[in-house]
Amino acid sequence: MSFMGVAARKGLLLLFAVLLVGGCAYRGDVRGTADLGVVVERASGTVAVVNTSNQSVLGEVAGLGDLSHAHVTYSRDGRYAFVFGRDGGLTKVDLLTRTIARRVIQAGNSIGGSISQDGRLVVAQNYEPGGIKAFDAETLELVSEVPAEYAPGKFSRVVGLADVPGRKFVYALFDAGEIWVTDFSDPRKPATRRYRAGKQPYDGLVTPDGRYFLAGLFGEDGIALLDLWQPEKGVRRILDGYGRGEEKLPVYKMPHLRGWAIAGDKAYLPAVGHHEVLVVDTRSWKEVNRIPVKGQPVFVMARPDGRQVWVNFAFPDNGWVNVIDTLDEKVVKTLAPGKAVLHMEFTPRGDAVWLSARDDNRVRIIDPENFGTIKDLTLPAPSGIFFTNRAQRIGF
Repeated sequence: MSFMGVAARKGLLLLFAVLLVGGCAYRGDVRGTADLGVVVERASGTVAVVNTSNQSVLGEVAGLGDLSHAHVTYSRDGRYAFVFGRDGGLTKVDLLTRTIARRVIQAGNSIGGSISQDGRLVVAQNYEPGGIKAFDAETLELVSEVPAEYAPGKFSRVVGLADVPGRKFVYALFDAGEIWVTDFSDPRKPATRRYRAGKQPYDGLVTPDGRYFLAGLFGEDGIALLDLWQPEKGVRRILDGYGRGEEKLPVYKMPHLRGWAIAGDKAYLPAVGHHEVLVVDTRSWKEVNRIPVKGQPVFVMARPDGRQVWVNFAFPDNGWVNVIDTLDEKVVKTLAPGKAVLHMEFTPRGDAVWLSARDDNRVRIIDPENFGTIKDLTLPAPSGIFFTNRAQRIGF
């Protein structure tokens, strides 16, 4: 046997060994995360991991606590979902293995959270105790906290928390009537600036560029606007008295703002206590139109291309959905997807919209071009729907 023959055989044996070790290290399917997401099953403390490309449920992750008012944000790579529960639970869920990676009980009552621009901090907003808490995104170790003590011994519930550029978070204090901006550049020594907002700010919206924060005011007709590029100018009141002279209806569910309502150079905002969507020019921040809708809006969500805005409603009209054409600024379609439509979410490029019908135990997937049903998924008491493309967006 020649020397070259022995060398060749050794090389083949080495290659075989490498392939064998590599094969042993592989477990499960190789998949990306860009077409994944979760649907909250609010009654059971469970989330369903879903695939938006083939409209399927991949599996479920249980043991997440009280999800009656749950929110989800994602790690930068879209692999991990951070689930915030009403019981103060913060759970890090691995979407690929569909297991709980970490879980902590961090408050008495929590209604959501967000992740920093660099993906290293996860911040929870809390009702009890009032304030925010920052956690290491890898380990969920508590890094620091900012109590929402707006006066000696008085703590506010925190709402509308959103991440903005520069490792900062902006949020509203419902009981204090203030907007706070906290800088976590030094994560263990956060610095906070306070701004007067108005009576009972109930939720917040950050524009897609991260420049403006809008806080809806539940206690008065108006919206508080803070320019985060020029915060020294303070809060500006817009849409002041938009409901003046009109009879305000009882509010059965607080409307939500968030960032889905920006389409082109206009914002589409739910009017508190009215059956209207307010249209605002984002260059001047002045109202330019009002669109009558079926009921009191809860979510007003723009399709990714901005051509449509979809609206769901509070009880007793929560079985309906209106579709607004943003070119004509009028309702062009009314749908009845099921009983108690609590949430909607567009796929990343807008080829479908998923709607949760809690009381029908169904998620309906609809084609936004022809409004036909693509598929129905059976899930127990579904509510929030959250896709991983949120990981790449500001203010989520």
